[in-house]
Amino acid sequence: MPSSRPVALVTGAHAGLGGFAALGLVEAGFDVVGTSRDTTGLESRPRVTLRDLDVTSDESVAALVEGVIADFGRIDVLVNNAGMGLAGALEENSIEQQQKLFDVNVFGVVRMTNAVLPHMRAQGRGRIVNISSIFGFMPAPYMAAYSATKYAVEGYSESVDHEVRGHGIRVLLVEPGATRTGFDDNTAPPDTPLEAYARQRGLANRVVADQVNGGEDPRTVAKAIVSAATDANPKLRYPAGVKARQLSAMRRLAPSRVFDKQLRKTFELAD
Repeated sequence: MPSSRPVALVTGAHAGLGGFAALGLVEAGFDVVGTSRDTTGLESRPRVTLRDLDVTSDESVAALVEGVIADFGRIDVLVNNAGMGLAGALEENSIEQQQKLFDVNVFGVVRMTNAVLPHMRAQGRGRIVNISSIFGFMPAPYMAAYSATKYAVEGYSESVDHEVRGHGIRVLLVEPGATRTGFDDNTAPPDTPLEAYARQRGLANRVVADQVNGGEDPRTVAKAIVSAATDANPKLRYPAGVKARQLSAMRRLAPSRVFDKQLRKTFELAD
């Protein structure tokens, strides 16, 4: 039966940011379909329907979206949250490892967006909220491949937003900073580690882990996602959290040499 409430589809909603986003959207009045690669044994929450999804599979994506339309009659908001991390100097990540990362973080977003756009165009409205990162607008030493995927999502989102705005659809970005979600636990190590980078990689990994463990409440990011989904006059970018807003402003306003120096100091990179 078609839902009388707006419907949000959240990928990667079984834990972390996606889980908090799903709950935030329920509180904002949505019925939520949340996805995971394998929902077996996962506990459902009120007004959150769990479905299996592999964002790297065209067939899985098509089946999911068609199933949501059949069951709920609409998709008002898509939150592209499913993703993975990858650590290591770029030279330490094989092409195969980087291709897998791009297939999830970039082409997963593309697949999901392509699948929902026809339905949103037919409705004459919709929001697509893509989860980026502070590393979508600033360097990420020893996470270059991950940063590249988020830069790609930023450029893709801004471009597609112009293409679909005339159909009543917006494509928006949420840019989290360090949040207490165990991001480092979902970050793959390099598959071809090199001794030349071992010491500095270890330092960079420690910096990221410390920032995540001491980061902001993930509900801050969920609040930004809800704002992107519901604001009457949405912004293209929603830096999520105090640190993310500070870094976004610094990246735009600080001289590049000053920003560069501070980043190298943070990651304990020798000059």
